[in-house]
Amino acid sequence: MQRGIVAAKAAIQAGANVVCFAELAFEPFYPQQPAGQQYKELAEAIPGPTTDLFCQLAARHQVVFVLNLFERDGEQTYDSSPVIDADGSVLGTTRMTHITDYDCFHERGYYQPGDRGAPVYDTQHGKIGVAICYDRHYPEYMRALAVAGAELVVVPQAGAVGEWPEGLYEAEMRVAAFQNGYFTALCNRVGAEAKLTFSGESFVCDPLGTVIARAGQGTDEILYCDIDTGQVAESHARKLFLRDRRPELYGQWH
Repeated sequence: MQRGIVAAKAAIQAGANVVCFAELAFEPFYPQQPAGQQYKELAEAIPGPTTDLFCQLAARHQVVFVLNLFERDGEQTYDSSPVIDADGSVLGTTRMTHITDYDCFHERGYYQPGDRGAPVYDTQHGKIGVAICYDRHYPEYMRALAVAGAELVVVPQAGAVGEWPEGLYEAEMRVAAFQNGYFTALCNRVGAEAKLTFSGESFVCDPLGTVIARAGQGTDEILYCDIDTGQVAESHARKLFLRDRRPELYGQWH
């Protein structure tokens, strides 16, 4: 947690208005191991101790935070991203909708499927949606964020070295940005842990699908990027693709 606070303050000092963190940035990546009997004790409430600290920091510096936590809500637990506005208020919490399970990603043992849909938060620094890790693979989820007016979609991720063919993460985010006319910012976990080595390589794409900022492979760093949300309205997606949708047909395509 302390490293996260230090990094947030460094980003603020450098002029950041929106600060985003990777998946489970302040704790181990628990799903590397199957869930034990006491796994719920690892989770925390939202609002809770972590969000309280970042709410204070947000209000003090007029900064928006997108976090990612292991959330406990009663007897249910979720992979969750609270979004904190620049006045220090928690605008809401996105919960990962699609839950996977395979070797070293035993997520169904930890997380319930999200029940919050695909919200977009009207923050003081833009309209922000969140696609938590696995949700980015679902074009219908990424499109829902566009329909709801997102200008920036943050993707907190725990992507390991060698997990997918080279370049696939980037191609996926570039296409999502282009098809939906928003910025995408993939914030990936980095470093060696018990069973996985996370690759870092966070990056940002503009609404044309161009990568405009990129972190190094395997490096623990703060990635900075200036974005102009005015590009959203001028994108192909906002001028053409969304205009020409046929939603009356789509209900039959599931």
